[in-house]
Amino acid sequence: MMMGLMLHANAKSLIKRHMYKDALEVLTMGEEAFSLCDPKVLEFVDNGPLLQIDMVWCYFMLRDISWLSEAGIRLRKAREGIERAHGKDSSRVRLLQAGRHPELALHLRMELLEGVAAYHSGQFDKARNALTSAQAKFFQLQVPDESLSLVMSMGFKEQDAKRALRICSQDVGSAIDFLVEEKAKRVKEREDNEQRRKEIMEQKRYGLTPLKKAVDIEKIKELVSIGFEKELVAEALRRNENDSQKALDDLTNPESNSAIQLYIESRKRKRCRQAADAKIEQLVAMGFERPRVIEACRAGGDDIHQIMLQLLGEPGSNPTAAANNNASTSISMPNNGEPSSSINNENVEGDPDSSFEETSATEDVNGRDVEMEDELANDLTGDVFADYDIEVTKEGEAISEYLSLLDSVAGIAIEKARN
Repeated sequence: MMMGLMLHANAKSLIKRHMYKDALEVLTMGEEAFSLCDPKVLEFVDNGPLLQIDMVWCYFMLRDISWLSEAGIRLRKAREGIERAHGKDSSRVRLLQAGRHPELALHLRMELLEGVAAYHSGQFDKARNALTSAQAKFFQLQVPDESLSLVMSMGFKEQDAKRALRICSQDVGSAIDFLVEEKAKRVKEREDNEQRRKEIMEQKRYGLTPLKKAVDIEKIKELVSIGFEKELVAEALRRNENDSQKALDDLTNPESNSAIQLYIESRKRKRCRQAADAKIEQLVAMGFERPRVIEACRAGGDDIHQIMLQLLGEPGSNPTAAANNNASTSISMPNNGEPSSSINNENVEGDPDSSFEETSATEDVNGRDVEMEDELANDLTGDVFADYDIEVTKEGEAISEYLSLLDSVAGIAIEKARN
């Protein structure tokens, strides 16, 4: 389902850039992705029907008559799917959206396409009915300048104001309420995302369980509320695959508790050595001699800028010349300031420090194209109204064009009847 949504979002981005052939290819892949989903789930959402409409819109914009028969089939599927998802006469949408009409532009486009398909199939009466209905919706979506000015005077941008007025049937008060609600939702979403980001960083600090699962933050909170230290709780849960009872048993067992504490202290020392190694390698990469860097790190503490100033202030400092003289082996410094050999000698079973990196490597081996996924996911805005926010200028022009063609056909028919 998620892959289908990402592909559809990517295709809509291509449509906005008028890359209709490319969009069709992506939409076809999206349709295939949706076909793999549970049909019962798809019945309750409108993503499939929206994709069908977008495909027919691409046919129309490419002016490719060869797609005519397929367009008719897709439009029937779209209408059936939308009625099933939105309810008869969009009753379900109206209920969920507090009487608003976010779907109006979508129905306009669908009726336009139905009218075009009917026209090219010789069904002129059906075409006129569909196009007339689409034209009525087009007029409904035209935003009066006065209403737009009133909403914008409240500090909202023109595009947002237009969208709100269209969704709220040109009612200024409802449009302002809608915009205020949407702003509050965005603020809440940002706060939730920030909270989630912090939780992910916290989980990363605790590492993964032996079965490569993140430590459950909620279970940490539960056990901390009893009175246990957070670091101890996290490690106990990590070792026990997030089993709260087993973690509690370890925390209340003096031997297990002591072992966990020793392990946490060992891990902290290891991280300190890793940080010291990284700092030394960073300075050595700048061209300073390794022995002098180690000596400066002993004296300079944790502030790398102070260490650099010390190295640069020493007589005979020549980072560029020293760059070629440095050995490639790594020397680290634990907390007591003594150089030590590589930290890899400390082998702790289930080491969480490397578990996230190991997981990433495993995912790459399994063939996931993370770069492609990121590119597709960027088009997912999280905006529930994005699919219905259609600028209907092209639709209005097409409606006028095809109604004129129908008038011409009717005129020819009348002329023939007279003769």
